[in-house]
Amino acid sequence: MRRLWMMPLAAALLAGCSEKQPPEPIRPALYVVAQPELAQDLGRFAGNIEARYESTLGFRVPGRIVRRYYDVGTVVKQGDILANLDPTDQQNQLRSAQGDLAKVQAQLINAKANARRQQELFDRGVGAQAQLDTAQADLKTTQASVQQAQAAVNQAQDQLGYCNLRADHDAVITQWQAEAGQVVSIGQEVVTLARPEIKEAVIDLPGPLAEALPKGIEFRVAGQLDPNINTSAHIREIAPQADSATRTRRTRLTLDSTPAAFRLGSSVSVTVSSPTAEHFQLPLTAMQETDSHTRVWIIDAATQTVSPRDVTVLRRDAKSVLLSGGIKTGDMVVSAGVHSLTPGQKVRLDKESSQ
Repeated sequence: MRRLWMMPLAAALLAGCSEKQPPEPIRPALYVVAQPELAQDLGRFAGNIEARYESTLGFRVPGRIVRRYYDVGTVVKQGDILANLDPTDQQNQLRSAQGDLAKVQAQLINAKANARRQQELFDRGVGAQAQLDTAQADLKTTQASVQQAQAAVNQAQDQLGYCNLRADHDAVITQWQAEAGQVVSIGQEVVTLARPEIKEAVIDLPGPLAEALPKGIEFRVAGQLDPNINTSAHIREIAPQADSATRTRRTRLTLDSTPAAFRLGSSVSVTVSSPTAEHFQLPLTAMQETDSHTRVWIIDAATQTVSPRDVTVLRRDAKSVLLSGGIKTGDMVVSAGVHSLTPGQKVRLDKESSQ
């Protein structure tokens, strides 16, 4: 009887062990198929035409500006006077130095006469050697004083000349940083000159985009008022550091040709296009950002599971994002609900909502 009673109990235990846990529900997944845009328009940026070579000039002496001779946009020649200071102080210094020079020059005449007289007396045997040595020493000292006074006059003349700010090369005035009547210090920026013969386009690119640009990329630079006036360009230099406020990097482009309409300061529209690297434009909701990763979730069509891949953001707006790295052509990228996914999770493809 005891054996018969245990058999139903064992059967019940075996039946309980053979029951499986209910499977985890498979969530539906909206997705988009990644399509590369090899000639992708990475963005249109506003820029300006600037001279490649610019110089900012300032006075070499302090003073008050009494006149500016030219306006912005004026073409000037090397040596032209651009502005000048009130020269009163420098004129007074020059007159003082000239007076000191005249004084020591008179002393030199006397010193020469005394040295000559002492030499004659010594030659006749009636002069003392000590008096001759003293006269010759005084002559040398006075000659040195004359040289020093002459140097002071030359310096004062230079200082007076520095009251005139001159163009150091043929150029165009692009900016005045000081006004007539303003007191300026030594080296303070007064005017900016640009060499007009070599021009380039200057734009500000988002930091990630600037870092991801391939070598040899070509740009299209067009006039904002007339897009039919355009030329191609290539990168000359990219600022090594991004602007702390805008997080953009100043980029200078060498123009392959320079249309006459591209005057200094004119506005242009610059189109960036990549002929080689693959970039993918996806919905903004497809991207997941964490403290250490920026990634998307890729669906494995065979197993219908998801896995994360790290990507680089080139550009984003309110609805979409431009990505590179981590994505291949034809990948099925989850486009919604990415924050609730886990690696290896099974999903059901929602074909009606796929793009």
